[in-house]
Amino acid sequence: MKSSEGKEKTRKSSEEYLAGLKKWLQDTADTPLEEMSDFFTKRLCDYEEHMSVWESSYRIFAEMLPSECRNVLDLGCGTGLELDRIWERDPGIEVTGVDLCRSMLDKLLEKHSDKPFTPVCRDYFQYDFGCGKWDAVISFESLHHFLPERKKELYRKVYGGLKEGGVFILGDYIADCDEEEELLRGVYLKRRMLSGIPDDRFVHFDIPLTLEHEAEVLRDAGFVIKEIRDEPDGVTIFVAGKAASGRPASGIDAGAM
Repeated sequence: MKSSEGKEKTRKSSEEYLAGLKKWLQDTADTPLEEMSDFFTKRLCDYEEHMSVWESSYRIFAEMLPSECRNVLDLGCGTGLELDRIWERDPGIEVTGVDLCRSMLDKLLEKHSDKPFTPVCRDYFQYDFGCGKWDAVISFESLHHFLPERKKELYRKVYGGLKEGGVFILGDYIADCDEEEELLRGVYLKRRMLSGIPDDRFVHFDIPLTLEHEAEVLRDAGFVIKEIRDEPDGVTIFVAGKAASGRPASGIDAGAM
């Protein structure tokens, strides 16, 4: 296929996707927003089956964790699907998992009662990550529910919590284009305002950033992006490092994007 034909095919595919997204937003306009913990508690029984579509990314996620890593902070650990693969590789890694949904944490504990796991049922912004404490911080398909301003705040906390030379491994839903990002953000803000939901409550609604904007927020927090992978199952994985000097470093390593 010629490059011009490939670009035309990609453009048409994006247009079809955006048309479908707009129709879905119209069809669900009257569906009330659900608080995050309530959303996942109601869907606990089917959660792992629903999330199994990302099995290949869970394995890749585990492979990206440095072999010398001994302690991990997992943001939005859910029932531990990514941890299944991490502990399969190294059952001795100590993990602290933060999640808003108590029932998810209970299921994780039930599955891995023999693993070095500490559950924390709190939101990411209230929990103290400490300073220079973690070899790695990870998050899988969880942080696309936050606006960039909150992400920047969170990523700075992650940066501060990592040891020198530590890594932040982020696997998430990334918007295909600026139009998708802006569309979802606009609908989110409107629905939130109409629902009268307080600012300190977290709701389940996707507001992903484009790859460029996600990378920019990571850079602004001080990270150097070591690797970016777009997986066939739709997950984009970032490996972002904290400079060994402990001082924030800007920019993206050559070839990361």
